Amino acid sequence: MEFIQGGVTAAKGFSASGVHSGIRRSAAKFDLALIYADVSCAAAAVYTTNKVQAAPLKLTQKHLNNGAARAVIANSGNANACAPNDGENALRMCTALAKELGIAADEVIVDSTGVIGQTLPVEVIEAAVPALVSGLKSDESGSDAAASAIMTTDLVQKQAAVKFDLNGVTVTIGAIAKGSGMIHPNMATMFCFITTDCCISKEMLEPALRESVNISFNRVSVDGDTSTNDMTAILASGLAGNTPITTENADYAAFKNALTSVCVKLAKMIARDGEGATKLITCRVTGAKDENTAETLAKSVISSSLVKTAMTGADANFGRVLCAMGYAGAEFDPLAVDIAYESAAGNITVCENGRGLAFDEAKAKEILSADDIKIFCDITNGEGAASAEAYGCNLTNEYVRINGDYRS
Repeated sequence: MEFIQGGVTAAKGFSASGVHSGIRRSAAKFDLALIYADVSCAAAAVYTTNKVQAAPLKLTQKHLNNGAARAVIANSGNANACAPNDGENALRMCTALAKELGIAADEVIVDSTGVIGQTLPVEVIEAAVPALVSGLKSDESGSDAAASAIMTTDLVQKQAAVKFDLNGVTVTIGAIAKGSGMIHPNMATMFCFITTDCCISKEMLEPALRESVNISFNRVSVDGDTSTNDMTAILASGLAGNTPITTENADYAAFKNALTSVCVKLAKMIARDGEGATKLITCRVTGAKDENTAETLAKSVISSSLVKTAMTGADANFGRVLCAMGYAGAEFDPLAVDIAYESAAGNITVCENGRGLAFDEAKAKEILSADDIKIFCDITNGEGAASAEAYGCNLTNEYVRINGDYRS
């Protein structure tokens, strides 16, 4: 498997575009994205676990009942959630795009991101659809435009693509994502739209996506908030020409591994680009009795506000890590925990068997002053061999400023 350039246009049969429609105030910012497939695709999606779900998600769920789709339209600047005419406006987005492309409205995946509760100015979207379609490009510039158009408080684009071999056939997976705030495990304020030219049945595509999301996007937390509009969707054109994947065979395992690699890379990008963040934090728990235990503990550590602020201050306060593990709700022996910090500046162990060690505070501060920090928590007591990682970021004053001014 090899990471390559291209995003959602890397796979055969896909083009993409982005335009400024007028939802966002600045004409310099794209706010409407399109991904289009040359052929009908097997399709699947996973959604936020928030009980309050935006109208676009509900409509997409309905459209994907048959496991097929042809296009994705998404806007930034307005969430079209809990707002007047939200359901009607989501349908109008799909209908306008379908008419311009000459496809059925139920072949369109739709989503929105931005402020909740405000009426979506759907008329500007409808007016922009012809330019959106005419601007479709099958090269990297198309993916760049779409990736820009879904950004809200994101500071950087998030794209990834891989190619891999299935019995002599090259298969490609590409994706774009957005996410910076309201990010928490079990989907967050994030989009991820994935394309692949793999020939895979809709029955196999959905579990592959769900399993990949569970160990990537569902292990990210920026601030503990889970939004109303979160979605990860995938379209598979089948144009690579590989033997169709219809069972959980070796090809399915290879596809799922590549898909997971793309999702994990994007998940780390989301964590690194957390609102106001200056550091990516990865917590790896080892020695657990099962993966669920390891995941629960790791997610608790990267979600802790006190751990996040300790990382901002480069403070090697392992007590905050151990405390976060203690309220995670997972079974482990606190007297069998070793904790270490690592970055490009080195590695230092600060806790063994649940007890603090004498360590070089200056070295620890140097390690935690880096912008990519790993927290290792080994809970082995001779019985466990499972492990898991979770991804987060530090918490700064800038996060408060961004969200205090979000609507204004």
